Amino acid sequence: MSGGLQGVLVALDVDGTVVDLDESLSDRVREAVSRVAAAGAHVVVATGRSLHGTLPVLQRLGLHHGFAVCSNGAVTVQLDPAAAEGYRVVSLHTFDPSGVAELLREHLPTGLFAVEVLGRGYKLTAPFPHGELTGEMQIVPFDELFAEPVMRVIIRSPEHTSAEFSRLVDEVGLHGVAYSVGWTAWLDLAPDGVTKASALEEVRLRLDVDADRTLAVGDGRNDVEMLRWAERGVAMGNAPAEVQAVADEVTGTVDDDGLAQVLEGLVAVGPTA
Repeated sequence: MSGGLQGVLVALDVDGTVVDLDESLSDRVREAVSRVAAAGAHVVVATGRSLHGTLPVLQRLGLHHGFAVCSNGAVTVQLDPAAAEGYRVVSLHTFDPSGVAELLREHLPTGLFAVEVLGRGYKLTAPFPHGELTGEMQIVPFDELFAEPVMRVIIRSPEHTSAEFSRLVDEVGLHGVAYSVGWTAWLDLAPDGVTKASALEEVRLRLDVDADRTLAVGDGRNDVEMLRWAERGVAMGNAPAEVQAVADEVTGTVDDDGLAQVLEGLVAVGPTA
């Protein structure tokens, strides 16, 4: 990358990157994001969060225009203050996960299952641990979750550790879907081939940004494809080793404002920083 920040796409994960585990957003990070946007870059939040869980973060960052990628790439919106909801959905990927979900239920009979309802909340088989899901919650029978195509499925097993859950998922063997395991015993299912990276590539083409003028910062296993996709992929210092391994570089942790360190350097000396 070379030149100014015009025509540069900056993709930012949210949890563990923009905000910490307590949802705290530092003034330094907020100011750094604002400066990069003011310098002409296309700042695109790319998150595993649902749309309704992402919108408050965009408000806190002062991002009211451009694009946002939600639900690990299944939903992309264009922000527009003139629109009724403040956005327009420009890309939505759905799939039928019933076969894979049934297989997982056989191995996780006490697992919690949820499907996202765009812009509203979730349908779920039982309550998740407090604070893990936001929006409207509707308890429904397992089979009713998949009465129509969905954009995302979440499977949660509070009785397992993340490592135990990862081993179980590996043993089951998931085919025909995209999936990622979270920090806890949490699994996201998405349409096959749909990731943050695939959605960001759609956004890049819409914005006519050159592939070598892309930067991505993230910390989770669901950021691996995004970090590989970007010309400059930066892992947070709090990212697991396997995420740091695919990045071009590693910045400070979220508690050390690692994202701000990257963005401040970008504004100071341009995209080659």
